[in-house]
Amino acid sequence: MTISPTNNSLNSLDRFYQIIQKPVISEKATDDTASRNAYHFKVPIDANKVEIRQAVEKLFAVKVRSVNTAHTHTKIRRRGYSAGTTPMFKRAMVTLAPGNTIEIL
Repeated sequence: MTISPTNNSLNSLDRFYQIIQKPVISEKATDDTASRNAYHFKVPIDANKVEIRQAVEKLFAVKVRSVNTAHTHTKIRRRGYSAGTTPMFKRAMVTLAPGNTIEIL
């Protein structure tokens, strides 16, 4: 039994859309965009820097200079008597080459 390369290929557009889940819009992220042309995205925990770079370059047609990642761990939050946790996610800070921009809003 052979597996078709289009279903499990890392370069397929479906995987790129799964990697870039949504932009992180916060005060720190917008200051980072203005100062060093870096955009923040929420990505899956299993995504690596190479996949993130390829996804941003293909989906937004820009040139990526560097990719930094950070894990955001769970935090305990209470609402009255019940307690729960916030979900764990990974944040990717993507720095673009000079002259490239991404229209987020």
